[in-house]
Amino acid sequence: MADRFDAAYLEGSPPWDIGRAQPELVSLLEAGRITGRVIDLGCGSGENAIAFAVAGLEVVGVDGSPEAIRQARDKARERGVSVRFDVADILDLVEHRKSFDTATDSGVFHVFDDEDRPRYEQSVRGVLRPGGHLFLLCFSEHQPGDWGPRRVAQRELRETFTDGWHVDSIDAAHLATQIEDAPQVEAWLASMTRL
Repeated sequence: MADRFDAAYLEGSPPWDIGRAQPELVSLLEAGRITGRVIDLGCGSGENAIAFAVAGLEVVGVDGSPEAIRQARDKARERGVSVRFDVADILDLVEHRKSFDTATDSGVFHVFDDEDRPRYEQSVRGVLRPGGHLFLLCFSEHQPGDWGPRRVAQRELRETFTDGWHVDSIDAAHLATQIEDAPQVEAWLASMTRL
């Protein structure tokens, strides 16, 4: 899967890379909900992570695509922002165990199939300290069409985050894209607390 995403960054700007932080995450940041030490899961070219760092947070961005990480490091250096970016497997973040207060996911969870979802949940639970928060933004089943990533129902989120989590809220939201016909797509913004 990492190869497919690496190719998307090598070929140009992927549709999910909007050249700025996702508005839903910016709103959370401005509301003071993204706090402490932050890990941005599937950080891509780094816009969300850089926005968090500009706000004064200590941030690590991780992505399976070496090209995305290269672009993120270049952006941070050009903008004079201190952010750590690592090539990492989101399903196996063992080197980051229990070291974060907040995890953000903007469009990663929905790329995993049913077999990988438990691995994702365990990996993310492993990086968060008890009481830490996960903010997850994914395509919802209300987005028409069959292009792009799979759609996710609220039920699937609740079923994935059962043991070791409290689901605080799952709200209708939007994911911004570069797609001309769909500049924003129907999404869920889920907020979970690691117990």
